[in-house]
Amino acid sequence: MPQLQDPNFHRTVILLIEHNEEGSFGLVLNRPTDVIAVEICSSLDVAWRGDPGFQIRCGGPVQPDSGWVVSGVSEPGFDRELSEVVQGVHCTSSIEALRSVAVTQPKNLRLFLGYTGWGPGQLDAELAHGAWLTAPVNAQSVFEIQDDRLWERVLKDLGIDPATLVVLPGVH
Repeated sequence: MPQLQDPNFHRTVILLIEHNEEGSFGLVLNRPTDVIAVEICSSLDVAWRGDPGFQIRCGGPVQPDSGWVVSGVSEPGFDRELSEVVQGVHCTSSIEALRSVAVTQPKNLRLFLGYTGWGPGQLDAELAHGAWLTAPVNAQSVFEIQDDRLWERVLKDLGIDPATLVVLPGVH
């Protein structure tokens, strides 16, 4: 929302992976970087056999050296380390998962560096002040919509014209 002044989150769409009394964790979906998967994988001694230009995304400003795999399929061999966010969207930080997707590069794949995080009650307070909108998530929005169109598309799917957004407190 416009009242959230942090430039790290300007027009971002966050995939909220965990939200509970201990805090919240998510990944920015629509912030590509100039880093490509082959660079990251080679630094980790992982052989990337997918698209040589596959871009890494900035998951958020917290721990930018941490890596996250978001895949549309539950890869065999790392199921215990995988969180299903919603149907068709799985997340892990497992190096074994990275090794697996580096070989097969599934159609629905996103790789991230860093994440977004909130302490206990912090995200709830930001929601109460109207700093964020909440929207349903699905695999299409995570994997198929272009980064530069995702924010506007999520708003339009909620029936909101982005030009009408105003700074108001409250839960949305």
